[in-house]
Amino acid sequence: MTRQCIVRDLGRRAYTDALEIQHELADERKRGLGVDHLLFVEHPHVVTIGRNGHEHNLLASPEMLRRAGIELYETDRGGDVTYHGPGQIVAYPIMDLREWKRDVGAFVRGIEQVLIDALADFRIEAKRVEKLTGVWVGAAGAEAKIAAIGVHLSRWVSTHGWALNVTTDLRYFDYIVPCGLTKPVTSMEKLGVGADAEDVKNALVRRFGEVFEFEMQAEPALSFAH
Repeated sequence: MTRQCIVRDLGRRAYTDALEIQHELADERKRGLGVDHLLFVEHPHVVTIGRNGHEHNLLASPEMLRRAGIELYETDRGGDVTYHGPGQIVAYPIMDLREWKRDVGAFVRGIEQVLIDALADFRIEAKRVEKLTGVWVGAAGAEAKIAAIGVHLSRWVSTHGWALNVTTDLRYFDYIVPCGLTKPVTSMEKLGVGADAEDVKNALVRRFGEVFEFEMQAEPALSFAH
């Protein structure tokens, strides 16, 4: 029987609101209830520090970030420091890996493949870089990151996910060392691809279903209103 994954677009949401929604759905899945979800969200300007984060990768003080209109949160996802903001498609798969593969590495590689395949739909040749999580474009040795990935698993249920730069204002990355790396970041817009965010989300949904063998079903986010 085909596994079902519900897609919900939460629209513009504060980081903490989206985190609460993730935890509600993940707790349900841990109890063997509900179904897997793929949540889309666009966050206001925010910098998050993952479990492996280092404060020296913050290039601005909390006060400087506050003055620039950027919130700062420590979070339980993997990875280091990253930025989320307008023009970025953030996606959170709430997925029970016991019903797919009990393999964290395979899960992260799967997310990378979703992004690579979706970007190919817009004629962007994206790739992996050995020993570096995320999705990249450009020649070897001169890569730029177009999508960051950071996940958390508890009892094989995933939270957090990926952030794809579509029309993101890349100047906001100047406040941090993204993911602790000195490599540059880029966006679909900077690469000359004027893609509509809804078209990109549709491609991501289709590719997510293919990679993780889901039947994808879109549903409204009304039940998540707080």
